[in-house]
Amino acid sequence: MACHTKPALIDSHAHIQTREFSADVAEVIHRAKEAGVEKIIVVGGAGDLSSNDAALALANSYPGLYATIGMHPHDAKEVDEEAFQRIEALARNPEVVAVGETGLDFYYDHSPRQVQIDLFCRFIQMARQNGLPLVVHVRDAYREACEIIKREGKGNLRGVIHCFTGDYDAAREFLDLGFYLSFTGIITFKNADALRDVARRLPLERILLETDSPYLTPVPHRGRRNEPSFVGYVAETLSQVRGADFGQVAETTSRNTETLFGI
Repeated sequence: MACHTKPALIDSHAHIQTREFSADVAEVIHRAKEAGVEKIIVVGGAGDLSSNDAALALANSYPGLYATIGMHPHDAKEVDEEAFQRIEALARNPEVVAVGETGLDFYYDHSPRQVQIDLFCRFIQMARQNGLPLVVHVRDAYREACEIIKREGKGNLRGVIHCFTGDYDAAREFLDLGFYLSFTGIITFKNADALRDVARRLPLERILLETDSPYLTPVPHRGRRNEPSFVGYVAETLSQVRGADFGQVAETTSRNTETLFGI
């Protein structure tokens, strides 16, 4: 499949501020633009606190790039009060368009579950206080995450469940809370029939596209570092499973992303 150049796409979740891109981030951004990816959300909180500053630095350096700030649930145990206050200060920067990523990962349990839950709740409060949407990572904890969002969001919280891999019932619960769902290159994988069926059944007006670069590289580039220029493969697969026009998928998912993040 040749990468599409039109209409415009948005990569709603990429970690191009990480060391995997330290040697060629300018070229990566250029390739994305050439592939029709007009905007990229650079997601902070991957690995350590410095990833937030690095995401913000990229957003300040390149047009069409925007930053989020948070801390991945894997590293929730590293966030003491001083670290949280540093993140909170960054949330007031005009280039920051969301809080996250944050959430729950009960598959790896790299941080104790209660520590993950406590930090997730604090990030929800931060998002609400700053009028920002929330970027949520969930693995093996969909029920718990849904309950926390319902309780702590108090009906006044926007956000996206990034890299959604749950079933249709879980998807509907998050949609009922007003959240968007984002799909990655996983929907291009041979063994992802169940996830493709979920993506087919959901309203297109509630779907975002992402790469989660440098991870989850789509077919046909499995084994390579992922990058934002590959988000077109996610869009192509989504259009195929829905029997929809590529342009419609690109236009609608881009509009959804712009609406959620206010960009």
